[in-house]
Amino acid sequence: MNESPALEQEPRALQHHETVSATEPDWSREDIRAFWDPGPKLLRSIRRYQKAQVVGGFLGRLASKYWVLNHRFWSVITQCEIHLHTSIEGGLRLPHPNGVVIHQHCKIGPNCLIFQQVTLADIVELDGHVDIGAGAKILGPVTIGKHAQIGANAVVTADIGDYETAVGIPARVIAKAVVSGSSKE
Repeated sequence: MNESPALEQEPRALQHHETVSATEPDWSREDIRAFWDPGPKLLRSIRRYQKAQVVGGFLGRLASKYWVLNHRFWSVITQCEIHLHTSIEGGLRLPHPNGVVIHQHCKIGPNCLIFQQVTLADIVELDGHVDIGAGAKILGPVTIGKHAQIGANAVVTADIGDYETAVGIPARVIAKAVVSGSSKE
């Protein structure tokens, strides 16, 4: 039996990678779509807090306090901990934000997707359009390349390159997408 058959297979063709940008944020992904939409409301509280901090002055401090309370409310509702000073680019999707923990020194690129129970510990840098499956743990310092996919319950302790799919404990790369007829390095 072959030990790593996935690496010997032909690289898979791009699926939705071509339609979601890894560089330009799609702000519509963060739109609040219903009265009870905790993921986007939690993100809104973080973004508005950061904006109020930039504005400064009396009104900025007052607005900051309001958005801290708003963030606290949505953090308790979702049991999610995303630090108010985390660097998050546009288009982040948190469809089920329950149990998500993101360290304050993480950098999240545009158009990423993070499912429930994901932990980003220490210094983790997600490039554009990274999809992280439910229950995955990314233990930094690591960098995850653009258009990468992390499988559910994977434990990532090493860098993952562009267009790669990683699964398992510890995570290992099982696939690399083909881009324009050749694989990206």
